[in-house]
Parts: sequence; C-alpha cells; structure tokens
Amino acid sequence: MRIVFCGTPQFAVPSLKFLLTQKEFEIVSVYTQPDRPRGRGQEISFSPVKEVAVAAGLDVQQPAKVRAPEVEEHLRSVAPDAIVIIAYGQIIPARLLPIPRLGWINLHASLLPKYRGAAPIQWAIASGETVTGNTTMRIDAGMDTGEMLLQEELRIGTEETAPELAGRLAEIGAPLMAKTLRGLAAGELVGRAQEHDGATMAPMLKREDGRIEWGRTATEIFNRMRGFAPWPGAYTEFRGQICHLRGKPVAGTGAGEPGMVLLEKDGMRVVCAAGSLLEITHVKQEGRKEISAGEFVRGTRVVSGERFGK
Repeated sequence: MRIVFCGTPQFAVPSLKFLLTQKEFEIVSVYTQPDRPRGRGQEISFSPVKEVAVAAGLDVQQPAKVRAPEVEEHLRSVAPDAIVIIAYGQIIPARLLPIPRLGWINLHASLLPKYRGAAPIQWAIASGETVTGNTTMRIDAGMDTGEMLLQEELRIGTEETAPELAGRLAEIGAPLMAKTLRGLAAGELVGRAQEHDGATMAPMLKREDGRIEWGRTATEIFNRMRGFAPWPGAYTEFRGQICHLRGKPVAGTGAGEPGMVLLEKDGMRVVCAAGSLLEITHVKQEGRKEISAGEFVRGTRVVSGERFGK
C-alpha cells in the first residue's frame, strides 16, 4: 500500500516509525511543517516527524501552505492509496480529499465525537475525564467530523499530565492506525457516522486558560494543572506578581475565602470552592526558577490569611 504520511509533532512519530516496520506499507512521501526556530536560542530545527523521515531516507515535503497548487500536483504524481494525517498542523482543502482512493486517515486523540479540535488530550484531563482513547477516522471538510473507523479506550491516570497521556496515546495509536489501513485495504472496515449531537470541543489552548479560578474546587483546579502542563500551566497573582503553581488536592476543608493561604509546617494550602484544599508543592515566580512551596513560604515570608489571585 502506497502511503503519504502527514504529521509534525512527537505525537505522530510512533505511527510513522511503526508503519516503516510493516512490509505491506510503503511510505512514498512525508509532509510536515516548515522548519522553524525553537528553544531559547531560537535555532532553526526539524520537526520530530522530519527527523525520523530524514533518518529513514524518505522524501520530505514542507509546503508553507498545503493548499498551494504544487501540493496537489505532487500528491497526484505519487498516487497514494491512503494519506495518513496525524497532528499535521494545516487544514486540508476539500479538493485534495479525493486524491487517495482510501481517503485521508486521521488518528485523533479522543473518543469522538467528544473533544473535537486541536487540544483533545489537554481538555479531556482538564475536564476531569477518567477514560479517553484514540479514534481513527476518514477526514472530511469539517473539523474532526468525518466517519469513524476504529476506536480504542485508555484509562487516564489519577495524577497523569497531558504530556504523559499524549505519550501513551501515541504509542497505542500506531498499531491502531496500521490495523485501520489493513482493514480498509481488505474492504473489511466500514466507517460509521459520528453522533454530532454528542460532540464537545477542545479548542487550541490560550494563555488565559491557565489562570487559576479559585472559585473552582481543589480537584477541578488540579485537573486543569495536569491538563495544561506544560503550557499554559496554572498561574495566579501573589502580591502583584504572576506565580505558576503545582499542587494536589488534600482531604479536609478549610475556613476562608477561595484563594486564602493556610500555612503548614513546611508549606501551604489554599482554600478553594466549598472549603476544599489544594496543597501547593511548587511555585515559579515570573523570571525565576521553580522552587518548593516551603522555600517560597520562607523566602517570601508568606503570612496565613494572604490570598492568591487578584
């Protein structure tokens, strides 16, 4: 089976590597986002998918805009049976969808129709889900609205963060993609329409999503801390400065308004909605390195009764 592979971040890498090991698949070309400056030094670097493709000696295409006429020409010339698309980073124009005879096959990191959009892993954790999974689907002109092919569930760890869950979903998604392609090639796999009434959205994260609302319960805040790691993180104000926090809910209740600090022997807890308590484990003030909550209390001379937030 001739395959064009479209992907950019680390999440797509396990599927590319796995398909390369399967003798019935031939990766005829790889599409990924253009090289961009990354890191503190802003050095131009390859995407994770390009690194794998180059090491495997594959043809690599990096169009600034996938809707450019030369992209259509190239895809028609390589005549793929299927195009695998995983976190590519560009919306595919409708005129390109009929090119592969088996369609554009996407691995989406949620149990569709829940969490359509750019950040399904982050929003599933932030929303307190305990189960998620992968869906393979044939993309159409909508946003994650195409017919579903296969699904596989995965439980979310009680303290699991978005990067940790993404790594696990990526690994189990690789054989699921291969199984999907085999089923389509054999004519044994029939897509099924999504129940659009049950759809929820998982939009691209914004910095403001990380602002802690102390009117939420400690568990709700903790879920958002896990889901929004490493960016935008979970942040609040203290004495006019932005502080990024890490922590976890603890048993018991505390008196006081949401956001109020209660000092402990070597740290602090913060009162949240309904008196629930969030134990702060780490604090990072803007422009400084992350330190333990105990170090923050001693160095900043925090007083019980002070408040986080505006």
